[in-house]
Amino acid sequence: MRTGLPALCPQPPHRLPAAAAARCCACLSEDEYLRKLDAVSLPAGFRVGVCGFEFSPVELGGSANAVMNLTLIALDEPTPDYAAVFTRNRFPGAPVKVGRRRLAAAAPLQAVVVNNKISNVCSAGDGEADSEAVCSGAADALGLDGGAAAVLPLSTGVIGWRLPVDRMIEALPEAAAALSAGSALPAARSIMTTDRFPKLRSVSACGGTLVGFAKGAGMIEPDMATMLAFVLTDVAVPREVMQPMLRRAADASFNAASVDADQSTSDSLLCLSSRRVRGGESGGLSAAECDEFERALTTLCERLAEDVVRNGEGTTHVIRVRVSRAPSWELARGVGKAVVNSPLFKSAVAGNDPNVGRLVSAVGSYLGRTASELCLDDCSMKMGGRRIFARGAFDIDSAAEDAIHKHLLDARLSDADGASLPYPPHERCVEIEVDLGAGDAGCTVHGSDLTHEYVSINADYRS
Repeated sequence: MRTGLPALCPQPPHRLPAAAAARCCACLSEDEYLRKLDAVSLPAGFRVGVCGFEFSPVELGGSANAVMNLTLIALDEPTPDYAAVFTRNRFPGAPVKVGRRRLAAAAPLQAVVVNNKISNVCSAGDGEADSEAVCSGAADALGLDGGAAAVLPLSTGVIGWRLPVDRMIEALPEAAAALSAGSALPAARSIMTTDRFPKLRSVSACGGTLVGFAKGAGMIEPDMATMLAFVLTDVAVPREVMQPMLRRAADASFNAASVDADQSTSDSLLCLSSRRVRGGESGGLSAAECDEFERALTTLCERLAEDVVRNGEGTTHVIRVRVSRAPSWELARGVGKAVVNSPLFKSAVAGNDPNVGRLVSAVGSYLGRTASELCLDDCSMKMGGRRIFARGAFDIDSAAEDAIHKHLLDARLSDADGASLPYPPHERCVEIEVDLGAGDAGCTVHGSDLTHEYVSINADYRS
């Protein structure tokens, strides 16, 4: 049983402004990367605490030990201002079902409890009762007047296994005792599973801060969010305004990303406000401030979605597909997804092979299925900034092939031997441009290549 989980972060030698950390997550070493992330402080009104423990999964007959991390996100005061979007998978995890009930009830929340290792999806027991029991344990550990209803549960990990509820409840006081209002990094690390590195971003808006962190490396083809993603803010945004904002931000970010075309049963994106900062002299956000907040929220989600792809299982290249002049945003996104989800094209990118035929084939195959009547006389494509297709014919020669090959090499995220790194050495992408010449809509999609390491990780994921 794989038990390797990230250790808690070391004490940082220095701190950087949160805005700087948000803009600069490409690093020369793992230590430098973690120092920058550790500089990202939680917004006012939030604390996080983490702990880990060993347990024996009942599905393995008690013959092996596993390690589970628990993460508590606690607000100083209950908040009615929160929003969430969840997976559309028809076999969702029990925490998703509980989360939907919390959202519909609109009762104030004061904490989130997250576990990794087991996703609590369609297990043989009563998964929802297990989630509620963990919420009750978290409420007791935190001394919350609202009880279990004031806690939102989230789980990620192996599908089909049961939660070790008793061990989780026993460990929750340790996580509560570790609550701190300092860095957000411990929470970003604690929720990881097969992630190679934590993903954490921060932006400013309306006199306050938005801090986001996410986990996800495989089983990423979101239809709402990503595996698990959290946005914490001290800006007071009413839930009736925040909910549609979050849906739009998810569409522009996580819903335009893919690692392996497999949608998770546990996808959840949550936004919580501690309501410490109010915009406008009247104590509420003006229309202009609402726009400012949504732009910041969308930017934060876009960066986190790109980080998830960059951290994809076995990923050695991030592929960015910019689709323009499409008849609709939906078609533009579909074209981009067709490119980043093509096994043939993904494999070529992994091998630094400028196989432009696979790119054009993927675009043409998708359009043949979904927009067969679309006029493509003005369609053109570029790879690495070089035009490779126009007016129905390839525009490629040896110089272009050499340039694209170099572009692919420059975009590698691996070390000199091709091995994955535990930090992002840069933020470069394999740049693809598809101009359909048939409208005014566009979309940018991010995806990853397909490597031997991806297959290896998922061939022994549970053992």
